[in-house]
Amino acid sequence: MTDADLAAHLAETAGRLLLEVRASGLFSAKALGKAGDQTANQFLVHALREQRAEDGLLSEEMACDGARLQHSRVWIVDPVDGTREYGEARADWAVHVGLAIDGVPTIGAVALPGHDDGIVLRTDQPRAIPPAPEKLRMVVSRTRPAPQAVAVAEALGAELVPMGSAGAKAMAVILGQADIYLHAGGQYEWDSCAPAAVALAHGLHASRIDGSPLIYNQEDTYMPDLLICRKEQAARALGMIAAVSGKNQAFQEI
Repeated sequence: MTDADLAAHLAETAGRLLLEVRASGLFSAKALGKAGDQTANQFLVHALREQRAEDGLLSEEMACDGARLQHSRVWIVDPVDGTREYGEARADWAVHVGLAIDGVPTIGAVALPGHDDGIVLRTDQPRAIPPAPEKLRMVVSRTRPAPQAVAVAEALGAELVPMGSAGAKAMAVILGQADIYLHAGGQYEWDSCAPAAVALAHGLHASRIDGSPLIYNQEDTYMPDLLICRKEQAARALGMIAAVSGKNQAFQEI
């Protein structure tokens, strides 16, 4: 099984497991997220250790002992990206399985199990991205869109599209549901590794909000900001971000 096949198979299978856990009806809304996270994490961790024993591994739901830092190839996974949305039986949550090679998000799959057709977007099977509409659309947090996001959207003349998880937002650009995903309120490597790999494989722009590259498998896994958009919009978006945020102003969650 190739790395891309493995990533897609793991993401899709973990998504099915999560749907089964939720459909069991055995958990309260509060307990469901934890049960789903732990179930999917156990599957992903054991499967990767079996299939890619020589590679490093980083998961949101697993304590990190630092061993991954000695590896060139590191799998970075988020068993449930959007635990709240998962628990609420919404569609905007995801499973992330990414592979960073020498820090570069290279291989990955993002499953969207909540969608009717159980979409899995992967790096080795890029889709044709629908053309952008005349009025751009920016995905933002559905519960707390930050004032800065509104300011950038206004500067770009973009429509705000509320949505749940990071993976769902990033994949919305590929699926033609949005054109820009801007985040600057604090994330970790598992939030963006697989989505960034998939976005790049589809010919999109993916970077930090200052335009610098996304670099993974760092000792500090905190990665506070991210921009995913169509390439033709990247320069304009980065310029507007700089103009709105100012040289020393820190963004909050977008």
